Amino acid sequence: MRTLPYADPGQPDLRSPSRFLLWIARGQIGVITLATVYGMIWMVAQALIPWAIGRGVDGIAADDTGSAVRWALVIAGLGAVQALVGAVRHRVAVANWLYAAFRTMQVVTRHTARTGPAVPNAMPTGEVVATASSDAPHIGHTFEVVSRFAGSIASYIVVSGIVLGISPPLGLIVLIGVPVLVAATSPLIRPLQNRQRQQREALGHLTALGADTVAGLRVLRGIGGEQVFLGRYAQRSERVRAAGNRLAGTHALLDATLVLLPGIFLVALTWVGARLVLSGTILPGALVAMYGFAFFLVIPVRTAGEMAFATARALVASRRVIAVLTVDRDVHDVPDAPPPASTNSDSDAAAPGEPRTNGKPNAGLPADDLEPDGAPRGMLVDTVTGLRVEPGTLTMLVADDPAVTAAVADRLGRLVPGTGVELGGSPLDHLPLTEVRRRIVVGDPEPALFTGTLRSNLDPHECHDDESLRHVMTVTSGEDILETLREGFDSPVEERGRSLSGGQRQRVALARVLLTDPEILILVEPTSAVDAHTEVAIAERLATMRAGKTTVIATASPLVLAHADTVVWLAAGRVAATGTHHELLDIPGYRYTVTREEEMA
Repeated sequence: MRTLPYADPGQPDLRSPSRFLLWIARGQIGVITLATVYGMIWMVAQALIPWAIGRGVDGIAADDTGSAVRWALVIAGLGAVQALVGAVRHRVAVANWLYAAFRTMQVVTRHTARTGPAVPNAMPTGEVVATASSDAPHIGHTFEVVSRFAGSIASYIVVSGIVLGISPPLGLIVLIGVPVLVAATSPLIRPLQNRQRQQREALGHLTALGADTVAGLRVLRGIGGEQVFLGRYAQRSERVRAAGNRLAGTHALLDATLVLLPGIFLVALTWVGARLVLSGTILPGALVAMYGFAFFLVIPVRTAGEMAFATARALVASRRVIAVLTVDRDVHDVPDAPPPASTNSDSDAAAPGEPRTNGKPNAGLPADDLEPDGAPRGMLVDTVTGLRVEPGTLTMLVADDPAVTAAVADRLGRLVPGTGVELGGSPLDHLPLTEVRRRIVVGDPEPALFTGTLRSNLDPHECHDDESLRHVMTVTSGEDILETLREGFDSPVEERGRSLSGGQRQRVALARVLLTDPEILILVEPTSAVDAHTEVAIAERLATMRAGKTTVIATASPLVLAHADTVVWLAAGRVAATGTHHELLDIPGYRYTVTREEEMA
């Protein structure tokens, strides 16, 4: 058995739902083959029991005790094989279910994580959640049924051969009747698939509305909108209920058909067999076997119907999965981009071995701090605003519109396409995304914590010891968090960090970012949820920890700005002034933004 989750779930085939299912099947073809073999042995053993019983009855009718005992032993052996192989078959079938479901979940979650905000922007969050939690198990169920379906086909062939050997008329009834039974259910498959899709879409919309309502519950209470959203949720629930009832009706009709038609088939087969016994064409034991076969054949017919139902549902689920997986990321790698042209003129050429940037020597920088072309490692230039971030400095951004600094942070971290940013003299969008993500880390202004321990939230890859974790918690003034958690770093953190206050969640998220220790760190309002005393402590410790490393902070807090090496004031979307916090206080617009003092007339 494999270890789940997969180390690499692979690249899915998204050309159609059927191709997606075939891609999953290829990934676990060995387990599917094993389950198929076990399923065939299991079902054939079960199919042979009526035949063995009939032969035993003929032995009893002929007063042949030895024959009856031998066939009784054969029946016992078939039962033992069925029991042992059935247990193994069930285990392998469930493994097929889990492998297919987990592979689907992994490709969905991996794609959602890699595309960043693209998937949530393209479809409701509830749709994505339902795809992983509901559609993936539906796909897995199809692969669980495969072994029983293969066994049904094999047993049908075996039973048909036996029945044809006993009596050609009865054999023809079996050979013709069973396919007719299966074909009779096919007209119900398409309506079933359509109603499954409708119910799935209604459920996804309900899930999305519920998630949005819960996320904004505090706001709703503040404006008295709880009843309004409760009414909307009730309306959506009614739509889900109605869609579920329509689906259940079609499903019930399919189930009734699968009971009625085999029943009719059983009556016809028994009547013909009884006539043949009375005419002396077949022995009484053969009639008993025929009756057992008639009952047994209900199982393959129902399994065929279940396979059709599961496949229809899996195709609907695969279509929803593909809808998620085809949402493309906003930011792409540009592997064939030409190297940036050098900005050094011939007159500024450096002597051999002398590093230069923009025509100016960098003799004072160590070799490890330079790009291969001699540019300072980590030099950031934003051509949209005219921002230049010197490497190794603590630079803070203030703007008359907070959206401007947030947009700058997105561009500097290449979180949006067409950045217009240069890193070390190279356009940022010409560098591989893996390199950008390794060298530049952007702290999320809305920190997200996950269910688990404090340790797993701080260090999900388990790369750091307790001393390192304690150090970053000290930098973010998180000592009080550790004091209130009885088990320290192994203390549980509830979903979305609900067991922590807003300021505590922000400090834990900041500690997690600092633990990555990137070459360039970009933070957006990292202390907006803490008190003034804590804000000062964090600013001081952050400046010390990041000394000599490039750090960009978008903030309007004067307590944080006082610790900056350089403060950049942006007005009307462009760099308007650069200096220290105290120097820029002479600018009315800057002073009003950071202190909220009214401008003098």
